[in-house]
Amino acid sequence: MKPISKLSHLLVIALCFSWLPLFAQQAPGAPKPWNQNPNGMRVYLQAGLKTHQAGQHDYPQFLADWSKILTEHGAIVDGSLHAPSAADLENTDVLVIYKGDDGYLADSALTAFVKRGGGIVSLHDSLCGPDPAAFAALVGGAKKHGDVNYTLGADIPYTIVDKTNPIMQGMSDITIFDEAFYNMTWAKDPPIHVLATAVIPGTPSAGAHKGEVVPQIWTYEHTLPGGQPARAFVWMQGHTYANFANPQIQTMLLRGIAWAGKRPVDELVNYKPPVRKGPAPNAGGQ
Repeated sequence: MKPISKLSHLLVIALCFSWLPLFAQQAPGAPKPWNQNPNGMRVYLQAGLKTHQAGQHDYPQFLADWSKILTEHGAIVDGSLHAPSAADLENTDVLVIYKGDDGYLADSALTAFVKRGGGIVSLHDSLCGPDPAAFAALVGGAKKHGDVNYTLGADIPYTIVDKTNPIMQGMSDITIFDEAFYNMTWAKDPPIHVLATAVIPGTPSAGAHKGEVVPQIWTYEHTLPGGQPARAFVWMQGHTYANFANPQIQTMLLRGIAWAGKRPVDELVNYKPPVRKGPAPNAGGQ
C-alpha cells in the first residue's frame, strides 16, 4: 500500500470540516441532519489554527467537539477557522469565539451583528487585540495585544460572586489549572456584571499583580448606538483545553450561550432529543 500523500491529508482535513456549513445552510428541500433540532438556536463557532503547546489553545479541537456538543443539546451549528462574513452571521443568534487575538478581526460585519442584537460568547484570549476599548464595547472587557498580561499555567481559584445568577446554577468555588488575565480595559457605560472573580497567583509573569482580585467570568448587556439590545458572556479561561470537559464549566458555558442568544438559560442544558424510530441514517453502513 502506498503511503498517503501530504495532499491527501489536506483533502481529508478539508472534507472533515466541510460538513459544518450544512447544519445552517441547507438547500431548500434538502434533508436535515437526523439529530438536529429544527427549532434550535443558531450558533456560529469561530475558531482558529492550533497554537501553544500540546493541550493548550486547541481551537480546531474546540470546533470539532463543540459542534457535536451543541448539536446534541439542541442547537443548529455552523462554524469555521476564519472570521465569519456578514452572510454567515445573517441568521446567527450567538457567535462563540475561541480564537487567539480575535480583537484584530473586529470589523463592520461583527459590529453590525451586535447592532442588530446578536449575542457574543468570548472564550480565553479571544478578547485580545490592538484596540481593547473597541472590543470591550462589544463584550464588556478586553486586553491589549503585546502587553505582559497573563499568569501562564497556574491554579485559578474561582469565587462565585453572584450565586443567584441562573448561568452559575450548580457552579461552586472550584480551582482549575489554567491562565488568568489581570490588566483589562473595561466598558463603563454600562459596566459588566461580574459572575466570578479569581485571585491572581504569584507567577513570574504576574509580577506586582499577585493577589489582585480580577473578574474572570461575566455578562454584559448593552445597546450600540442606533441598535438593538445585545448580550455577551465571557469566560476568560480555556488556556488548558481539558477544562472545557469539566462538567461544571461545560454546563456553565451551555447556559452562557443560551443566555447570550436571548433564549431560556436552561434551553441547551435541558434539551431532550426526540426519540427516533428506527436506526439513524447510515447506521452500521460502510
